[in-house]
Amino acid sequence: MVAIPVTRSISIDSDELQESATRSGGAGGQHVNTTDSAVILRFDVGNSPNLPLAVKNRLAILAGSRLTRDGVLVLRSEGTRSQLLNRQEVRERLIALIQEATIVPKKRRPTKPTRASQTRRVEGKVKRSTVKNLRGKVRD
Repeated sequence: MVAIPVTRSISIDSDELQESATRSGGAGGQHVNTTDSAVILRFDVGNSPNLPLAVKNRLAILAGSRLTRDGVLVLRSEGTRSQLLNRQEVRERLIALIQEATIVPKKRRPTKPTRASQTRRVEGKVKRSTVKNLRGKVRD
């Protein structure tokens, strides 16, 4: 059980990750169908004891379709021919996703436009309208 550091306060046990190797898709030649170089990583977000509830919720939103109905995050990497490099890449992507989920978004404070900006906007629209009207047919 090795702890994988994500942030200063959050780390994940390597026991929580399930990695499996499969064959990469796409075109190939000789030897390509015999090596299992693609890596699929599964991480159970809902049952992870190391993630706070708020981070789990934001992670579920960020994961989107990569999250199963059971709350398992599935990441796949088949970018390189090396299984080791694919395993490192998929772990880095998981860590980056969790780090992004730890950032608390700022609440938007609704603001009203100033009266001067509203006036400028309307004046600009009127000016543009007159320019477009002058492009029409010339009337006597």
